Amino acid sequence: MTKPNISVKLGRWGGVRRPIFILGILALLVCISTLSKFYSIRSLFISDTFCSHVNIECQRGFQSEPGIAVETIVIKIQKEMNEMRDMPIDSSSAETIVSRYNAFLADILGLIESLQTTGNPQENSEIRAVHPLVGRKQQSDEPAKFFMIEEIRKYVRIKPNRLGKQNFMGANGTFTSIGHACFAMKKDIEEYMDYDVGEICKDDWKLAQKLMVHGCDPLPRRRCFARAPQLYSKPFPIDESMWKLPDNRNVRWSQYRCKNFTCLASNTTRKGFFKCADCFNLSDHELPRWIKQVISDPEMNLTADFLIPEVLNIKLGEIRIGLDFSVGTGTFAARMREFNVTIVSATINLGAPFNEMIALRGLVPLYLTINQRLPFFDNTLDLLHTTRFLDGWIDFVLLDFILYDWDRVLRPGGLLWIDSFFCLKEDLDDYLEAFKMLRYRRHKWIVVPKLDKDDREVFFSAVLEKPPRPFR
Repeated sequence: MTKPNISVKLGRWGGVRRPIFILGILALLVCISTLSKFYSIRSLFISDTFCSHVNIECQRGFQSEPGIAVETIVIKIQKEMNEMRDMPIDSSSAETIVSRYNAFLADILGLIESLQTTGNPQENSEIRAVHPLVGRKQQSDEPAKFFMIEEIRKYVRIKPNRLGKQNFMGANGTFTSIGHACFAMKKDIEEYMDYDVGEICKDDWKLAQKLMVHGCDPLPRRRCFARAPQLYSKPFPIDESMWKLPDNRNVRWSQYRCKNFTCLASNTTRKGFFKCADCFNLSDHELPRWIKQVISDPEMNLTADFLIPEVLNIKLGEIRIGLDFSVGTGTFAARMREFNVTIVSATINLGAPFNEMIALRGLVPLYLTINQRLPFFDNTLDLLHTTRFLDGWIDFVLLDFILYDWDRVLRPGGLLWIDSFFCLKEDLDDYLEAFKMLRYRRHKWIVVPKLDKDDREVFFSAVLEKPPRPFR
């Protein structure tokens, strides 16, 4: 007798709830089809974003209105399913159940309609864009509101043209830029921008360089006057300045261990940049470089150095302008000037006034970190030289980006001169693959042991020519 009763109850339960389940499934299908307009399948699988590395809160802080509505729908369905499972089966309550589920489905459909009226998030992103490094409590329509110091807020805001028309560059306003890491270094960048407008800036070039090295590059402009040496004297004439130590009064020494050029030129102090401790010794160390072969062990006759005349003879008469991306005092540019080649020297002041020294010698310094794209247009330089800078410390992916950028600025037929790149023996093949990836023509290519490291490190030098590539 119990079995028929159970089957009757199940039949009643199924008869009442079958249309409800069908309607519920239809509602879910409508919900899924609606959400597909807002989110691609690919977006569900991408989790490794810049936001996740820099600010964990921003993963939760930028939840859109469609996302909130979806969560509400899911919660309501789960709650209703739990209540339905615990509800007693009684034929007398069938009418109540049907009316209840009509109201439930109407609620779900109302939420879906609200999704449709919210609009496409991709379309609204241009209007409601928030900087990815801004936390949830600091969301704003402007990155400027992320900062507290008024000067940087004024700097990063868009400056519309006064006449309300496009300027000669084709823009409706001026969009000043700062490096993305400035948002992660908020305290330092606000200290840097905390000054009195129209007054003398603080002696904080070291803070500025710290910001640049750590990715806050480019730095914002400032409306204060840069500090200068108190007793600046006129530089030496060009025929003297190349191989003579400059006047000490022309450098601000407050941020350096050495307080004059004589200290830097001394071989015993080693108070400059450790990779270029002898760079200020113009008479002994710098004078013969790239002109005369200097071999530490004549019996082995091993050197990674190439001389300027033999490199220029590869493309005789074609090398006119170039870039030296190295740590040094401009000696490479000084020597190339003797061959009527103009070289810009890119470096930063790591422990010594390298930029001031280059300028006081009568050469062109470029204050530039390795983080920044080279400020030259495509296919414009005849030569790119580097030494004592890109060595075995550099990440392989970063090296790829750098080499492709160098390839961009070199003209077809231009020369890439890798000068004494050193690394561990076990890493050599990986680094060489990075250079081979360029598919440049080899003019010179040599690997020799680094004698002061117990045969654990090697030097690599090469002169490579960029091939012509057809336009596509």
